Amino acid sequence: MLIDGGLPRDLEATAAGAREVEAAGYDGVWIPETTHDPFLIALRVADATSRISVGTSVAIAFARSPMTLASTAYDLARYSRGRFVLGLGSQVKAHIERRFAMPWSRPAARMREYVLALRAIWAAWQDGTPLDFRGEFYTHTLMTPMFAPSPHEWGPPPVYLAGVGEQMTAVAGEVADGFILHAFTTRRYVDEVTLPALRRGRPDLTGFTICGPAFVAIGRDDASLAAAIAGTRKQIAFYASTPAYRPVLELHGWGDVQPELTALSKQGRWDAMAGLIDDTMLHEFAVVGTPAAAGEAFAAKLGDVVDRASAYAAYPIDPASWTEFVTAARGA
Repeated sequence: MLIDGGLPRDLEATAAGAREVEAAGYDGVWIPETTHDPFLIALRVADATSRISVGTSVAIAFARSPMTLASTAYDLARYSRGRFVLGLGSQVKAHIERRFAMPWSRPAARMREYVLALRAIWAAWQDGTPLDFRGEFYTHTLMTPMFAPSPHEWGPPPVYLAGVGEQMTAVAGEVADGFILHAFTTRRYVDEVTLPALRRGRPDLTGFTICGPAFVAIGRDDASLAAAIAGTRKQIAFYASTPAYRPVLELHGWGDVQPELTALSKQGRWDAMAGLIDDTMLHEFAVVGTPAAAGEAFAAKLGDVVDRASAYAAYPIDPASWTEFVTAARGA
């Protein structure tokens, strides 16, 4: 199991943070699309490092056309010398329509076609295959030499899809090179829903990469652990308020909590939301304890399922605790 690290949120600290991650022995970094452009950060990471992989987790596919994204990802694959991974997610309807002002419909079917469109565009550039992609959602039939980048030795990047629902997960198994588990998942959900759905799309998962971010709440003493738990409860509550993620709650019999959380989120009562995440829910979604104990639990939670793992901490952690946590995870 490879273990990936994280970057500082400060954009100006990206390069230094990436060098620290590589020097600390991590295998890669994943970049979310939140407050900054993930591809700009990926470029800076690639420029500052020589060994680790750099991927988006996730870039929002439906906020862009396949052509614009194909160009960016193809260039990053070349610039990083094959270390870039294109991780894609659909986001949810409200964000696609109201934040990005882009169309939303049948997300699983749209994502399947999106990935196939990317591959058709890259084949035109890398292999000289005539571009003639005609789908229900996307059509790409024009590519002139002036706009076609030259082939390069590293080729197009691998495409990983993120998902929670069964349909999107099955699409990932069918058309992607890997799958990114959402941090808002449990081992039971992975075993009973995620893996069967992946195998519906790809019966044999050999060579298919599964990435597993997981919530961690770690502290060296009671005070720091309490702060970590409080921050983790808030983050779990935030994700649990999203209707698209309700199936995870339903599997455990917690579906009725979701409408309460949604109502509180619309009122902006974020602290009150955390109070609905009881200890049982906390421990299903997160590993909790000292850095060493949490590291061992982190490896035990998904170590026999994921190929790459990363820790999700929604609160500050000192570097020494991170080192102890990762050392314990690797040892386990």
